[in-house]
Amino acid sequence: MGAEATDPSAFERDHRRPEGSSDATVDAVGKVSEGFEWIERARGHLYEFHHLMGHADGLFDEAATALDAAGHPREAEAFRGRVVGRDILEGQWSFQVVEEYDRRYYEVVRDAHLAVRDALSEGRPHVFEAEMKAARRADPRNAI
Repeated sequence: MGAEATDPSAFERDHRRPEGSSDATVDAVGKVSEGFEWIERARGHLYEFHHLMGHADGLFDEAATALDAAGHPREAEAFRGRVVGRDILEGQWSFQVVEEYDRRYYEVVRDAHLAVRDALSEGRPHVFEAEMKAARRADPRNAI
């Protein structure tokens, strides 16, 4: 770990409110960041969906092979033809859904989030949360 990780002054410097920034601005930028964090979570679920679908498709392929090996070639062929490798949306596998989400939504929102943060918080992340941390630690009832 670098000195910044343990140096409280580095943390405070990297997360302090830009001079002249109002409470309303810090709150608004905080809401933009929080919204972005929620789409990060949604993106993680989308990748989870992609992985689950890929795993299921692999199992279906194994199942078709097992049906064939068990002496059920007609059922194996029918199952393979209807299920294995099937698009989840018209013309798309799950990886394509992930890529479209990233390109059409995630990257646009990420860039807009960073533009707001750069313009109004000098690029500093989590200013709202850093102030919350300082306020809570300043309260003697929250002594560590």
